[in-house]
Amino acid sequence: MPRVFLVTGTSTGFGNELVKKVLAAGDIAVATARDSSKLHFEHTTPDNYLALDLDVTKQDAIDAAFSKALSKFKRVDVVVNNAGYGLSGPFETLSEAQIRTQMEVNFFGLLNVTRKALEVMREVNSPPGGLIQQVTSIGGQFGYPTYAGYCASKWAVEGATEAISKELKPEWNIHVQLVEPGGFRTDWAGRSMQFGEVDHKAYDHIDARKNAKARNGTQAGDPAKGAQAMYELATMKDPPLRCVIGTDAYKQMHVKLDTYAKEVKKYEALSNSTDVDE
Repeated sequence: MPRVFLVTGTSTGFGNELVKKVLAAGDIAVATARDSSKLHFEHTTPDNYLALDLDVTKQDAIDAAFSKALSKFKRVDVVVNNAGYGLSGPFETLSEAQIRTQMEVNFFGLLNVTRKALEVMREVNSPPGGLIQQVTSIGGQFGYPTYAGYCASKWAVEGATEAISKELKPEWNIHVQLVEPGGFRTDWAGRSMQFGEVDHKAYDHIDARKNAKARNGTQAGDPAKGAQAMYELATMKDPPLRCVIGTDAYKQMHVKLDTYAKEVKKYEALSNSTDVDE
């Protein structure tokens, strides 16, 4: 039986490539974007495809998208929270408004879609069940210079999703999953990137725009292959809570694990010195 995928942020990048994979696999794609009239995919029919407007920062838009998907296909099996964008610049060049908007899209918007997906998968799907895939980043595991706001949004998604995973009853058959991409040749570091708007002379040694431009198009990751990995993770019989994708992310995750292990051991005595005396 075909699975029904609802994917956010399908105009470009991972979301766009994932919709192609879903359709090629014989599943059903509900492709969403802020302006769905610009979406175009080959080999679509009224039975396997629905394009919907969705701004994840608006609750009424989220509710409407799920309502239309359910009206047409009766259930939603996989929700992929892919909508988001990058914000770059030394921390003090990022305005409060920029950081709040980053969190509103990358974190709060994702949480509101997740909340609706949980309700649908538990109370509407028959039998109940489904998978919610959060597209975070290796920046949700590492803090990178000039990406304080972006990394904060992705770390927040990581923590919230891990906590949610421990609240779900087994009989609901609902899984949540974190996919942590490294660098891929999407528009993330190009057209989609936003930059700090506060002029701060103390950071004349860092040129975020120049760094992003140099990186854009040189990343190791192929978006189509990344989308294939995301599809495989979403359709596994026993899906993992989290998985990095990309050779750079894989290497950096090992660096983190090694560093954490050494630091935890180094301060073992201090860490264990704070309990109440018996």
